[in-house]
Amino acid sequence: MAGSSLRKVVASGAAGFTACLLSACAHYTPLPLPASAPLAQDVGGLREAQAPGALLSVEQVVTLALANNPDLRAARLRRGMAGGQTKQAGILPNPSISGAFLPLLSGVGTVPAWNFGLSQDIKALITYKSRRRAAQDSEQQVAADIVWQEWQVAGKARQLAADLIVSENSRPVYLEQYEILLARNARLEKALAAGNVTLATIAPDRVALQVSRSALQVLDQNQLALRHQLNALLGLAPDATVEFAQSVDLPPFDPAAVRAALPSLQDRRPDLLALRLGYAAADEGVRQAVLSQFPDLVLGGSVASDNAKVINGGPNVTLGLPIFDRNQGNVAIANATRAQLHAEYEARLAAATGEVGAMLSEAIQLTTQLESTLRDLPAAREAARRAQSEFQASRLDERSYLDLMANRFAKEQEVLTLQLALLDRQIAIQTLTGAALPSVELPGADLPSDPAGVRP
Repeated sequence: MAGSSLRKVVASGAAGFTACLLSACAHYTPLPLPASAPLAQDVGGLREAQAPGALLSVEQVVTLALANNPDLRAARLRRGMAGGQTKQAGILPNPSISGAFLPLLSGVGTVPAWNFGLSQDIKALITYKSRRRAAQDSEQQVAADIVWQEWQVAGKARQLAADLIVSENSRPVYLEQYEILLARNARLEKALAAGNVTLATIAPDRVALQVSRSALQVLDQNQLALRHQLNALLGLAPDATVEFAQSVDLPPFDPAAVRAALPSLQDRRPDLLALRLGYAAADEGVRQAVLSQFPDLVLGGSVASDNAKVINGGPNVTLGLPIFDRNQGNVAIANATRAQLHAEYEARLAAATGEVGAMLSEAIQLTTQLESTLRDLPAAREAARRAQSEFQASRLDERSYLDLMANRFAKEQEVLTLQLALLDRQIAIQTLTGAALPSVELPGADLPSDPAGVRP
Protein backbone atom coordinates (compact mmCIF):
# COMPACT_ATOMS: atom_id res chain seq x y z
CA MET A 1 0.00 0.00 0.00
CA ALA A 2 2.84 2.34 0.86
CA GLY A 3 4.48 1.62 -2.50
CA SER A 4 1.22 2.27 -4.30
CA SER A 5 0.82 5.60 -2.53
CA LEU A 6 4.38 6.55 -3.41
CA ARG A 7 3.78 5.75 -7.07
CA LYS A 8 0.64 7.91 -7.05
CA VAL A 9 2.56 10.80 -5.52
CA VAL A 10 5.35 10.44 -8.10
CA ALA A 11 2.84 10.20 -10.98
CA SER A 12 0.92 13.21 -9.71
CA GLY A 13 4.14 15.22 -9.38
CA ALA A 14 5.28 14.25 -12.87
CA ALA A 15 1.90 15.22 -14.34
CA GLY A 16 2.01 18.58 -12.55
CA PHE A 17 5.57 19.23 -13.74
CA THR A 18 4.58 18.38 -17.32
CA ALA A 19 1.54 20.64 -17.17
CA CYS A 20 3.72 23.48 -15.86
CA LEU A 21 6.15 23.07 -18.73
CA LEU A 22 3.37 23.00 -21.32
CA SER A 23 1.74 26.13 -19.90
CA ALA A 24 5.01 28.03 -20.39
CA CYS A 25 5.32 26.98 -24.05
CA ALA A 26 4.17 29.04 -27.03
CA HIS A 27 1.20 27.77 -29.01
CA TYR A 28 0.67 27.71 -32.76
CA THR A 29 -1.88 30.15 -34.21
CA PRO A 30 -2.61 30.21 -37.96
CA LEU A 31 -2.14 33.46 -39.91
CA PRO A 32 -3.76 33.07 -43.34
CA LEU A 33 -2.56 35.16 -46.29
CA PRO A 34 -4.97 37.72 -47.81
CA ALA A 35 -7.08 36.54 -50.71
CA SER A 36 -7.00 39.92 -52.50
CA ALA A 37 -4.78 42.99 -52.71
CA PRO A 38 -5.26 45.10 -49.55
CA LEU A 39 -5.64 48.42 -51.43
CA ALA A 40 -7.97 51.18 -50.26
CA GLN A 41 -10.47 52.29 -52.90
CA ASP A 42 -10.43 55.94 -51.81
CA VAL A 43 -8.61 58.27 -49.44
CA GLY A 44 -11.32 57.81 -46.80
CA GLY A 45 -10.27 54.17 -46.42
CA LEU A 46 -6.75 55.10 -45.27
CA ARG A 47 -5.49 55.42 -41.73
CA GLU A 48 -5.20 59.05 -40.54
CA ALA A 49 -7.55 60.09 -43.37
CA GLN A 50 -9.02 63.59 -43.37
CA ALA A 51 -12.71 64.43 -43.66
CA PRO A 52 -14.31 63.16 -46.90
CA GLY A 53 -13.76 65.55 -49.81
CA ALA A 54 -11.04 67.55 -48.02
CA LEU A 55 -8.21 68.99 -50.12
CA LEU A 56 -4.92 67.53 -48.96
CA SER A 57 -1.81 69.59 -48.29
CA VAL A 58 1.66 68.19 -48.93
CA GLU A 59 2.27 67.49 -45.24
CA GLN A 60 -1.09 65.72 -44.92
CA VAL A 61 -0.05 63.48 -47.79
CA VAL A 62 3.19 62.76 -45.89
CA THR A 63 1.17 61.78 -42.81
CA LEU A 64 -0.95 59.40 -44.88
CA ALA A 65 2.14 57.87 -46.48
CA LEU A 66 3.82 57.22 -43.12
CA ALA A 67 0.65 55.59 -41.78
CA ASN A 68 -0.35 53.52 -44.81
CA ASN A 69 2.66 52.72 -46.98
CA PRO A 70 2.63 48.91 -47.42
CA ASP A 71 6.42 48.57 -47.42
CA LEU A 72 6.71 50.58 -44.21
CA ARG A 73 4.07 48.49 -42.49
CA ALA A 74 6.01 45.35 -43.39
CA ALA A 75 9.36 46.89 -42.41
CA ARG A 76 8.11 47.87 -38.96
CA LEU A 77 7.51 44.22 -38.17
CA ARG A 78 11.25 43.66 -38.46
CA ARG A 79 11.64 45.41 -35.14
CA GLY A 80 9.60 42.68 -33.48
CA MET A 81 11.95 40.09 -34.97
CA ALA A 82 14.98 42.03 -33.72
CA GLY A 83 13.37 42.34 -30.30
CA GLY A 84 12.92 38.58 -30.19
CA GLN A 85 16.57 38.09 -31.03
CA THR A 86 17.56 40.50 -28.25
CA LYS A 87 15.34 38.64 -25.82
CA GLN A 88 16.89 35.34 -26.84
CA ALA A 89 20.40 36.76 -26.44
CA GLY A 90 19.52 37.89 -22.91
CA ILE A 91 18.58 34.39 -21.75
CA LEU A 92 21.26 32.53 -19.84
CA PRO A 93 22.31 29.19 -21.36
CA ASN A 94 20.57 26.20 -19.86
CA PRO A 95 22.50 23.70 -17.76
CA SER A 96 22.50 20.08 -18.92
CA ILE A 97 21.52 16.99 -16.99
CA SER A 98 22.32 13.41 -17.78
CA GLY A 99 21.23 10.18 -16.23
CA ALA A 100 20.97 6.48 -16.78
CA PHE A 101 19.24 3.51 -15.18
CA LEU A 102 21.03 0.19 -15.77
CA PRO A 103 19.06 -2.93 -14.74
CA LEU A 104 21.12 -5.92 -13.67
CA LEU A 105 21.22 -8.48 -16.51
CA SER A 106 23.83 -10.91 -15.15
CA GLY A 107 26.80 -11.15 -12.79
CA VAL A 108 27.38 -10.93 -9.10
CA GLY A 109 25.60 -7.63 -8.56
CA THR A 110 22.43 -7.46 -6.53
CA VAL A 111 20.72 -4.18 -7.60
CA PRO A 112 20.38 -2.07 -10.78
CA ALA A 113 23.02 0.60 -11.36
CA TRP A 114 22.24 4.24 -12.01
CA ASN A 115 23.97 7.55 -12.52
CA PHE A 116 22.99 11.22 -12.63
CA GLY A 117 24.96 14.32 -13.69
CA LEU A 118 24.51 18.11 -13.92
CA SER A 119 26.80 20.37 -16.01
CA GLN A 120 27.08 23.93 -17.29
CA ASP A 121 28.95 25.33 -20.31
CA ILE A 122 31.18 28.02 -18.81
CA LYS A 123 32.37 29.38 -22.17
CA ALA A 124 28.82 30.42 -23.07
CA LEU A 125 28.69 32.42 -19.82
CA ILE A 126 31.95 34.19 -20.64
CA THR A 127 30.55 35.64 -23.90
CA TYR A 128 27.04 36.23 -22.51
CA LYS A 129 27.30 39.98 -21.83
CA SER A 130 28.95 40.69 -25.16
CA ARG A 131 26.32 38.70 -27.06
CA ARG A 132 23.55 40.57 -25.27
CA ARG A 133 25.08 43.97 -26.11
CA ALA A 134 25.53 42.95 -29.75
CA ALA A 135 21.87 41.90 -29.95
CA GLN A 136 20.76 45.20 -28.43
CA ASP A 137 22.88 47.11 -30.95
CA SER A 138 21.39 45.07 -33.78
CA GLU A 139 17.85 45.77 -32.56
CA GLN A 140 18.56 49.50 -32.42
CA GLN A 141 20.14 49.28 -35.88
CA VAL A 142 16.90 47.83 -37.22
CA ALA A 143 14.97 50.67 -35.57
CA ALA A 144 17.24 53.25 -37.20
CA ASP A 145 16.93 51.53 -40.58
CA ILE A 146 13.14 51.69 -40.30
CA VAL A 147 13.24 55.42 -39.52
CA TRP A 148 15.52 55.95 -42.53
CA GLN A 149 12.98 54.12 -44.68
CA GLU A 150 10.29 56.39 -43.23
CA TRP A 151 12.37 59.39 -44.30
CA GLN A 152 12.56 58.03 -47.84
CA VAL A 153 8.81 57.41 -48.00
CA ALA A 154 8.05 60.87 -46.57
CA GLY A 155 10.43 62.52 -49.03
CA LYS A 156 8.91 60.65 -51.94
CA ALA A 157 5.41 61.63 -50.83
CA ARG A 158 6.47 65.28 -50.56
CA GLN A 159 8.05 65.24 -53.99
CA LEU A 160 5.10 63.55 -55.71
CA ALA A 161 2.52 65.80 -54.05
CA ALA A 162 4.50 68.98 -54.78
CA ASP A 163 5.10 67.99 -58.41
CA LEU A 164 1.41 67.19 -58.88
CA ILE A 165 0.29 70.52 -57.40
CA VAL A 166 2.76 72.63 -59.41
CA SER A 167 2.08 70.72 -62.62
CA GLU A 168 -1.67 71.01 -62.15
CA ASN A 169 -1.31 74.76 -61.58
CA SER A 170 0.74 75.04 -64.77
CA ARG A 171 -1.74 73.19 -66.97
CA PRO A 172 -3.90 76.28 -67.75
CA VAL A 173 -0.84 77.96 -69.30
CA TYR A 174 -0.17 75.00 -71.59
CA LEU A 175 -3.87 74.72 -72.42
CA GLU A 176 -4.20 78.44 -73.23
CA GLN A 177 -1.25 78.30 -75.59
CA TYR A 178 -2.65 75.22 -77.32
CA GLU A 179 -6.13 76.76 -77.74
CA ILE A 180 -4.72 79.98 -79.24
CA LEU A 181 -2.62 78.04 -81.73
CA LEU A 182 -5.54 75.71 -82.48
CA ALA A 183 -7.78 78.65 -83.33
CA ARG A 184 -5.03 80.19 -85.46
CA ASN A 185 -4.47 76.89 -87.26
CA ALA A 186 -8.22 76.51 -87.97
CA ARG A 187 -8.30 79.92 -89.67
CA LEU A 188 -5.21 79.15 -91.70
CA GLU A 189 -6.62 75.80 -92.82
CA LYS A 190 -9.71 77.59 -94.11
CA ALA A 191 -7.52 80.12 -95.90
CA LEU A 192 -5.47 77.30 -97.41
CA ALA A 193 -8.62 75.57 -98.62
CA ALA A 194 -9.74 78.88 -100.23
CA GLY A 195 -6.37 79.31 -101.88
CA ASN A 196 -5.55 82.51 -100.00
CA VAL A 197 -2.32 81.15 -98.44
CA THR A 198 0.23 78.55 -99.41
CA LEU A 199 1.25 75.39 -97.58
CA ALA A 200 4.68 76.88 -96.97
CA THR A 201 3.02 79.82 -95.22
CA ILE A 202 1.09 77.74 -92.69
CA ALA A 203 3.76 75.07 -92.16
CA PRO A 204 5.40 76.88 -89.17
CA ASP A 205 2.00 77.27 -87.52
CA ARG A 206 1.25 73.58 -87.95
CA VAL A 207 4.58 72.71 -86.35
CA ALA A 208 3.92 75.11 -83.45
CA LEU A 209 0.49 73.55 -82.90
CA GLN A 210 1.95 70.03 -82.83
CA VAL A 211 4.66 71.08 -80.39
CA SER A 212 2.06 72.69 -78.12
CA ARG A 213 -0.21 69.64 -78.30
CA SER A 214 2.72 67.32 -77.50
CA ALA A 215 3.74 69.47 -74.51
CA LEU A 216 0.17 69.33 -73.14
CA GLN A 217 -0.04 65.57 -73.69
CA VAL A 218 3.33 64.96 -72.02
CA LEU A 219 2.18 67.05 -69.05
CA ASP A 220 -1.02 64.96 -68.74
CA GLN A 221 0.93 61.71 -69.10
CA ASN A 222 3.36 62.75 -66.38
CA GLN A 223 0.49 63.78 -64.13
CA LEU A 224 -1.17 60.39 -64.50
CA ALA A 225 2.11 58.56 -63.87
CA LEU A 226 2.77 60.67 -60.76
CA ARG A 227 -0.74 59.98 -59.45
CA HIS A 228 -0.22 56.25 -59.93
CA GLN A 229 3.09 56.43 -58.06
CA LEU A 230 1.49 58.37 -55.21
CA ASN A 231 -1.43 55.93 -55.00
CA ALA A 232 1.00 53.02 -54.76
CA LEU A 233 2.93 54.87 -52.04
CA LEU A 234 -0.27 55.43 -50.04
CA GLY A 235 -1.67 51.92 -50.53
CA LEU A 236 -4.49 53.18 -52.77
CA ALA A 237 -6.02 51.51 -55.81
CA PRO A 238 -4.56 52.92 -59.07
CA ASP A 239 -7.80 54.62 -60.11
CA ALA A 240 -8.38 56.31 -56.73
CA THR A 241 -8.43 60.12 -56.85
CA VAL A 242 -6.51 62.36 -54.44
CA GLU A 243 -7.52 66.02 -54.39
CA PHE A 244 -4.83 68.54 -53.46
CA ALA A 245 -4.72 72.07 -52.11
CA GLN A 246 -3.58 74.77 -54.53
CA SER A 247 -0.36 75.71 -52.72
CA VAL A 248 2.72 73.71 -51.77
CA ASP A 249 3.33 73.73 -48.02
CA LEU A 250 6.79 72.61 -46.97
CA PRO A 251 8.83 73.02 -43.77
CA PRO A 252 10.83 76.28 -43.64
CA PHE A 253 13.95 76.07 -45.79
CA ASP A 254 17.05 78.01 -44.71
CA PRO A 255 20.18 77.07 -46.72
CA ALA A 256 22.48 78.81 -44.23
CA ALA A 257 21.00 76.86 -41.30
CA VAL A 258 21.27 73.60 -43.23
CA ARG A 259 24.93 74.25 -44.04
CA ALA A 260 25.69 75.19 -40.43
CA ALA A 261 24.10 71.94 -39.19
CA LEU A 262 26.07 69.70 -41.59
CA PRO A 263 28.85 68.87 -39.06
CA SER A 264 26.26 67.21 -36.77
CA LEU A 265 24.47 65.35 -39.56
CA GLN A 266 25.81 61.98 -38.38
CA ASP A 267 23.96 62.42 -35.08
CA ARG A 268 20.56 62.83 -36.82
CA ARG A 269 20.54 60.80 -40.01
CA PRO A 270 19.09 57.33 -39.36
CA ASP A 271 21.22 55.58 -42.00
CA LEU A 272 24.42 56.89 -40.38
CA LEU A 273 23.14 55.98 -36.92
CA ALA A 274 22.28 52.50 -38.21
CA LEU A 275 25.81 52.08 -39.56
CA ARG A 276 27.28 53.18 -36.23
CA LEU A 277 25.10 50.65 -34.41
CA GLY A 278 26.06 47.98 -36.92
CA TYR A 279 29.68 48.86 -36.24
CA ALA A 280 29.08 48.58 -32.48
CA ALA A 281 27.57 45.11 -33.00
CA ALA A 282 30.54 44.12 -35.15
CA ASP A 283 32.90 45.39 -32.45
CA GLU A 284 31.13 43.14 -29.97
CA GLY A 285 31.63 40.35 -32.50
CA VAL A 286 35.39 40.96 -32.30
CA ARG A 287 35.18 40.87 -28.52
CA GLN A 288 33.26 37.59 -28.64
CA ALA A 289 35.76 36.06 -31.05
CA VAL A 290 38.64 37.03 -28.77
CA LEU A 291 36.87 35.69 -25.67
CA SER A 292 36.02 32.50 -27.54
CA GLN A 293 39.75 31.72 -27.70
CA PHE A 294 39.24 30.58 -24.12
CA PRO A 295 39.19 26.77 -24.22
CA ASP A 296 35.83 24.99 -24.11
CA LEU A 297 35.06 24.42 -20.45
CA VAL A 298 32.16 22.45 -18.98
CA LEU A 299 31.82 22.20 -15.19
CA GLY A 300 29.44 19.96 -13.32
CA GLY A 301 29.01 17.13 -10.93
CA SER A 302 27.70 13.58 -11.00
CA VAL A 303 26.67 10.79 -8.67
CA ALA A 304 26.46 7.10 -9.55
CA SER A 305 25.68 3.78 -7.94
CA ASP A 306 26.96 0.44 -9.22
CA ASN A 307 25.30 -2.99 -8.99
CA ALA A 308 26.78 -3.52 -5.51
CA LYS A 309 25.20 -0.37 -4.06
CA VAL A 310 28.55 1.43 -4.08
CA ILE A 311 27.75 5.12 -4.52
CA ASN A 312 30.30 7.61 -5.89
CA GLY A 313 29.95 11.33 -6.54
CA GLY A 314 32.01 14.40 -7.27
CA PRO A 315 32.78 17.26 -9.66
CA ASN A 316 33.33 16.83 -13.41
CA VAL A 317 35.45 19.01 -15.68
CA THR A 318 35.61 18.88 -19.47
CA LEU A 319 38.31 21.09 -20.97
CA GLY A 320 38.93 21.50 -24.70
CA LEU A 321 42.57 21.47 -25.77
CA PRO A 322 43.29 24.43 -28.10
CA ILE A 323 45.84 22.55 -30.21
CA PHE A 324 44.39 23.01 -33.69
CA ASP A 325 41.44 25.39 -33.40
CA ARG A 326 42.17 28.52 -31.37
CA ASN A 327 39.30 30.42 -33.02
CA GLN A 328 41.83 32.24 -35.17
CA GLY A 329 39.57 32.07 -38.23
CA ASN A 330 36.61 33.68 -36.49
CA VAL A 331 38.86 36.38 -35.03
CA ALA A 332 40.09 37.24 -38.52
CA ILE A 333 36.53 37.30 -39.89
CA ALA A 334 35.30 39.52 -37.05
CA ASN A 335 38.19 41.96 -37.50
CA ALA A 336 37.63 42.13 -41.26
CA THR A 337 33.89 42.71 -40.76
CA ARG A 338 34.53 45.54 -38.34
CA ALA A 339 37.09 47.13 -40.68
CA GLN A 340 34.68 46.89 -43.60
CA LEU A 341 31.89 48.59 -41.61
CA HIS A 342 34.33 51.28 -40.48
CA ALA A 343 35.21 52.06 -44.10
CA GLU A 344 31.55 51.92 -45.15
CA TYR A 345 30.62 54.42 -42.44
CA GLU A 346 33.38 56.80 -43.53
CA ALA A 347 32.24 56.55 -47.17
CA ARG A 348 28.58 57.08 -46.30
CA LEU A 349 29.39 60.07 -44.07
CA ALA A 350 31.48 61.68 -46.80
CA ALA A 351 28.79 61.02 -49.43
CA ALA A 352 26.01 62.37 -47.19
CA THR A 353 27.85 65.60 -46.42
CA GLY A 354 28.93 66.07 -50.03
CA GLU A 355 25.46 65.34 -51.40
CA VAL A 356 23.76 67.89 -49.18
CA GLY A 357 26.45 70.47 -49.91
CA ALA A 358 26.11 69.94 -53.66
CA MET A 359 22.33 70.23 -53.55
CA LEU A 360 22.57 73.43 -51.53
CA SER A 361 24.76 74.95 -54.24
CA GLU A 362 22.31 73.82 -56.91
CA ALA A 363 19.39 75.27 -54.94
CA ILE A 364 21.17 78.61 -54.63
CA GLN A 365 21.84 78.63 -58.38
CA LEU A 366 18.21 77.77 -59.19
CA THR A 367 17.00 80.47 -56.80
CA THR A 368 19.11 83.06 -58.62
CA GLN A 369 17.85 81.91 -62.00
CA LEU A 370 14.24 81.87 -60.81
CA GLU A 371 14.51 85.38 -59.40
CA SER A 372 15.93 86.61 -62.72
CA THR A 373 13.15 84.96 -64.71
CA LEU A 374 10.48 86.29 -62.36
CA ARG A 375 11.81 89.82 -62.93
CA ASP A 376 11.29 89.37 -66.69
CA LEU A 377 7.85 87.77 -66.38
CA PRO A 378 5.77 90.92 -65.64
CA ALA A 379 7.09 92.62 -68.77
CA ALA A 380 6.31 89.57 -70.90
CA ARG A 381 2.79 89.38 -69.44
CA GLU A 382 2.18 93.09 -70.01
CA ALA A 383 3.44 92.87 -73.59
CA ALA A 384 1.13 89.90 -74.24
CA ARG A 385 -1.81 91.74 -72.66
CA ARG A 386 -1.26 94.82 -74.81
CA ALA A 387 -0.70 92.68 -77.90
CA GLN A 388 -4.02 90.93 -77.32
CA SER A 389 -5.79 94.28 -76.91
CA GLU A 390 -4.16 95.72 -80.03
CA PHE A 391 -4.87 92.58 -82.04
CA GLN A 392 -8.54 92.61 -81.05
CA ALA A 393 -8.70 96.27 -82.13
CA SER A 394 -7.10 95.30 -85.48
CA ARG A 395 -4.09 97.51 -84.79
CA LEU A 396 -1.59 94.59 -84.67
CA ASP A 397 -1.03 91.81 -87.15
CA GLU A 398 -1.64 88.23 -86.03
CA ARG A 399 1.95 87.11 -86.49
CA SER A 400 3.30 89.77 -84.10
CA TYR A 401 0.49 89.01 -81.68
CA LEU A 402 1.34 85.30 -81.65
CA ASP A 403 5.05 86.02 -81.21
CA LEU A 404 4.40 88.16 -78.14
CA MET A 405 2.01 85.57 -76.72
CA ALA A 406 4.57 82.82 -77.37
CA ASN A 407 7.19 84.86 -75.50
CA ARG A 408 4.84 85.11 -72.52
CA PHE A 409 4.10 81.37 -72.57
CA ALA A 410 7.81 80.59 -72.78
CA LYS A 411 8.50 82.76 -69.73
CA GLU A 412 5.60 81.20 -67.81
CA GLN A 413 6.84 77.70 -68.58
CA GLU A 414 10.41 78.64 -67.72
CA VAL A 415 9.26 79.89 -64.32
CA LEU A 416 7.28 76.69 -63.71
CA THR A 417 10.25 74.53 -64.74
CA LEU A 418 12.60 76.40 -62.41
CA GLN A 419 10.06 76.26 -59.56
CA LEU A 420 9.74 72.49 -59.97
CA ALA A 421 13.51 72.02 -60.05
CA LEU A 422 13.96 74.21 -56.96
CA LEU A 423 11.20 72.37 -55.10
CA ASP A 424 12.77 69.03 -55.95
CA ARG A 425 16.16 70.18 -54.60
CA GLN A 426 14.57 71.64 -51.50
CA ILE A 427 12.59 68.47 -50.79
CA ALA A 428 15.66 66.31 -51.39
CA ILE A 429 17.71 68.40 -48.94
CA GLN A 430 14.96 68.28 -46.33
CA THR A 431 14.71 64.50 -46.79
CA LEU A 432 18.47 64.05 -46.38
CA THR A 433 18.60 66.28 -43.30
CA GLY A 434 15.33 65.19 -41.67
CA ALA A 435 13.32 68.42 -41.69
CA ALA A 436 10.01 67.76 -39.90
CA LEU A 437 10.62 64.00 -40.14
CA PRO A 438 10.58 61.25 -37.46
CA SER A 439 13.67 61.11 -35.26
CA VAL A 440 15.57 58.08 -34.03
CA GLU A 441 15.14 57.45 -30.33
CA LEU A 442 18.26 55.63 -29.13
CA PRO A 443 19.90 55.38 -25.69
CA GLY A 444 22.96 57.60 -25.96
CA ALA A 445 25.01 55.47 -23.60
CA ASP A 446 24.76 52.49 -25.93
CA LEU A 447 25.80 54.38 -29.08
CA PRO A 448 29.53 54.97 -29.71
CA SER A 449 30.20 58.63 -30.52
CA ASP A 450 33.03 57.61 -32.81
CA PRO A 451 32.88 54.50 -35.02
CA ALA A 452 36.57 54.00 -34.33
CA GLY A 453 35.92 53.76 -30.62
CA VAL A 454 35.00 50.60 -28.75
CA ARG A 455 33.39 49.91 -25.46
CA PRO A 456 35.61 49.46 -22.44
